[in-house]
Amino acid sequence: MSSFKGKTIIVTGAAMGLGLAAAESLASKGADITLVDYNEDALQKAKSELQSKYPESQFLTCTADVSVEENVKAYVDATVKEFGKIDGLYNNAGIEGRQASLVDYDVNVFKKVVDINLMGVYYGMKYVIPELQKNGGGRIVNVASVGGIRGVANQTAYVATKHAVAGMTKNAALEYGKFNILTNAIAPGAILTPMVAEAFKQVNPGDPEAAEAEYASRNPTRKLGDPKDVGSLVAFLLSDENGYVSGQVIAIDGGESNMYGNP
Repeated sequence: MSSFKGKTIIVTGAAMGLGLAAAESLASKGADITLVDYNEDALQKAKSELQSKYPESQFLTCTADVSVEENVKAYVDATVKEFGKIDGLYNNAGIEGRQASLVDYDVNVFKKVVDINLMGVYYGMKYVIPELQKNGGGRIVNVASVGGIRGVANQTAYVATKHAVAGMTKNAALEYGKFNILTNAIAPGAILTPMVAEAFKQVNPGDPEAAEAEYASRNPTRKLGDPKDVGSLVAFLLSDENGYVSGQVIAIDGGESNMYGNP
């Protein structure tokens, strides 16, 4: 894969999980990275680990709540001030919410999921796209989910927001492709991240490992995904090697989304 040397990428939700995995993949190829997360302690830990492993890359940390528009503008402004430009955005920050049926879903939790998963992605594109235009183009990868291409029982808010992310991605690709801005979304399935592990605890509080094993047994590969698999895909979509993939929602789920309905 082509080098990211001299390129600046913003990664939100960078302190752990899919954000940290992508940041590591990008740093291994020479990218300078703005690491964004609301958890300052975890963010500084991630930065320290990445700097130790990839001393040739530069890392800027920004503690931010992506659901707050001013916070998003601030991390974009800080990136331009630090690195002079932006070449790409990995719009990853998100939450699952809670496990509950549509009727029983807590309205305040629903609104929080919308604010983070949907508005956070929107704000990121709103403020990064003008910087990409100034720079002659760039790449954006938003995080949808298999919950953005099918239904998932008891996750109404999550599914609604991830479908919306998929739609915004397609619109951004249509509107800004002429500026050499390629925008895609990834749709991870059950990748074993802290958020997914927490979901298994909600499904089976007494034995979350049993819930994990049951879910994996329904996947065509009979296993859960590794965050590194996602990091590699994100790096390709953000790279110059990607010259014509845009407006796509790419599943990375071991093929499970091809199954009819929920097993």
